[in-house]
Amino acid sequence: MKKLLFQFDTDTHPSVFDTVVAYDGGADHVIGHGGLTPENVTPLVEGTIFTRAPKDKKNTAIFVGGSDMVAGQKLFTAVQKHFFPGFQVSVMLDSNGSNTTAAAGVAKLAASGTLAGKKAVVLAGTAPVGQRAAVMLAQEGADVSLTSRTMERAVQACNDMNARFGVNLTPIEADDNNARAKAIEYANIVFATGAAGIELITADQWQNNSHIEMMADANATPPLGIGGIDMMDKGNERNGKIIWGAIGFGTLKLALHRACIAKLFEDNKQVFDAEKIFALAKEMA
Repeated sequence: MKKLLFQFDTDTHPSVFDTVVAYDGGADHVIGHGGLTPENVTPLVEGTIFTRAPKDKKNTAIFVGGSDMVAGQKLFTAVQKHFFPGFQVSVMLDSNGSNTTAAAGVAKLAASGTLAGKKAVVLAGTAPVGQRAAVMLAQEGADVSLTSRTMERAVQACNDMNARFGVNLTPIEADDNNARAKAIEYANIVFATGAAGIELITADQWQNNSHIEMMADANATPPLGIGGIDMMDKGNERNGKIIWGAIGFGTLKLALHRACIAKLFEDNKQVFDAEKIFALAKEMA
């Protein structure tokens, strides 16, 4: 029986990246639907749960994606509300790569040193990857702050993640490189999660900082988010700090994404959100 993955995307066009990884993860067919909301997803979910026999439902799964994590979380929740005993399929949330990218980056940091009790700062952390990375760092016992160009956005992101995961993130307004340099002045861990091609801090703003122990940057498009590192850094030591570049931990991100897809087809009751994805990332790291 064919393994069918239904790609439910909140954007108009389903992500090509997610489609490719889905095939690499073992799906036989990937069927994409764009522009989905909690209001219009019902018939699609019903199509997944009312077809195959109970023993065969493990061969159908749903992947929720799109660029907007808040919209993705709402859609992910709405999908599961249609499930009931005997009529459900496995489902995964990874809007904008938020869960798999953050999980891979934080897992590599955790494998490189102690996170518990350390002061961590997530730069430009209001986007999906940043929010999830902040949560995962906090769950590992770090004292986490999240920066944004505006305090309003930083507060909203922290409130959303605090409510969803029961963590305690601290918002910081940092609208330029100098403000971000000040935000990491006493940080032990720095994770840059800004938009592609935007330098968040320059090399001289971190290289002589004696407090910083580890750094990771999710941006692989030059200029990188953290000046003076390399996207290929795989736990390299630079100026006394352990550095993970986007491609350096990206290998784990892709492997993790594929592994999650494969696990969706092990039975029909898998639910992959941040917690389960991060747990798997730590095993794989």
